[in-house]
Amino acid sequence: MFNKIIKRAHRKSGKVTFPENSANGHQFYEVVVKHASRSSTFDSEPQNLPNTAAPPPNQAVIESLPPLKEVAVSERSALFLRKIQQCCSLCDFSDTLKFIVEKEIKRQTLYELVDVIQSSSFQFSEFQEELIGMVSVNIFRCLPPASHENTGTETVDPEEDDTYMDPSWAHLQIVYEILMRYIVSPEVDIKIAKRYVDHVFVLKLMELFDSEDQREREYLKTILHRIYGKFMVHRPFIRKAINNIFYRFIFETQRHNGICELLEIMASIINGFALPMKEEHKLFLIRALIPLHKPKCVSSYHQNLSYCVVQFVEKDGRLADPVIKGLLKYWPVTNCHKEVLFLGELEEVLESTQPPEFVRCMASLFRQIARCLNSPHFQVAERALYLWNNEHIISLVAQNRSAILPIIFDALENNMTSHWNRAVHGLTANVRKMFQEMDGELFEECQKKYLEKEARATEVEEKRELTWKKLEAVAAQAVVRDEMVLVN
Repeated sequence: MFNKIIKRAHRKSGKVTFPENSANGHQFYEVVVKHASRSSTFDSEPQNLPNTAAPPPNQAVIESLPPLKEVAVSERSALFLRKIQQCCSLCDFSDTLKFIVEKEIKRQTLYELVDVIQSSSFQFSEFQEELIGMVSVNIFRCLPPASHENTGTETVDPEEDDTYMDPSWAHLQIVYEILMRYIVSPEVDIKIAKRYVDHVFVLKLMELFDSEDQREREYLKTILHRIYGKFMVHRPFIRKAINNIFYRFIFETQRHNGICELLEIMASIINGFALPMKEEHKLFLIRALIPLHKPKCVSSYHQNLSYCVVQFVEKDGRLADPVIKGLLKYWPVTNCHKEVLFLGELEEVLESTQPPEFVRCMASLFRQIARCLNSPHFQVAERALYLWNNEHIISLVAQNRSAILPIIFDALENNMTSHWNRAVHGLTANVRKMFQEMDGELFEECQKKYLEKEARATEVEEKRELTWKKLEAVAAQAVVRDEMVLVN
């Protein structure tokens, strides 16, 4: 009966091959945060495993079994199977005072399974189906509602220290450790393992990335990366599944707890892309990574997102133009913190940009930079001025100064005359002096045009004020005439 349950829980998917190499796996660690999660990421897949999401069985089935080392060799296989079946019993952690003995027995049994897989002291390869079935029963569970759903708030303060811990983590952590040891074990034959670690299993594993418990996401990140590196048949499927998570996050929910970890996995995958880069990978950059700059919560994963984008530009310099234009498309208007992040990413992209690609986008780029220079928020203006501390950017600007200086000259002069922050005023003076030394004739020409423009603006303002004064005089005369008529 148990084998039937496991087979129904893991339906085998079609085969896909992809020869791309990826980078080494990530190490994992524990971070204590709150634990909650969203609903399933993929609506097209069934939300519950058949028969595995049933209520916890009677706790009495968890009984103490002797260690494998203490039984005869001929009896170890049967005992190992009994231990796996015992670990399929789910414990109720809603009450910490109930089933204490059973919980401890299961915990010790799980630790013994970890030791068996890690030490290779016992040939467990014939029990792979049962082992993966036990892992599925424990980790593929109904996750609790997200914190914003419990509180009714639209957003959650990222600085709020809510350390709610899921009590079942005492067992979940060991189960994740078993899965990770299984994936990296040299005893595991890929041809056999892919029957059980199939597309359905991987998809349900990725749904768990929406957990609010960072410890769980760290394990998931490590395990998924190891699966991607070891199971080449799953690589295209994993990339497509990550794409779908990003699309749903960007265009539908704008809420997902695992975006940062998924981007970290993608950073290692991008690092292994072969050149010339496939069209599929370029589309991922344009359709997924660039739009990820749109959500309000971009600051929570921006560092990993920026690293992924910069890797694309470093591998293929021709992608600098669409990347910069994509950043300008999603440039924030009222969020100053996002503007600072965008300016930092822009500098990293420009460091890997070659002159031909720079020329294609420099006009629209420096019109946006000019707006940042005049930002009343001093951090935005400072960060924009810091671009001129980068030698590569200075060389690009110097080669195209005749087109760039006229665009930003007005912004520099306005900062000198009217910006309230002293630091911005000093940085602007340095940039202004740099252009003056770079091309004095061009600088004087721009200054002359600026003064003429200011003179025309002053003349227009004087005419406007004179017109208003004439209207006020006419209106005053009309009021006097009406008063005289009323008196007469």
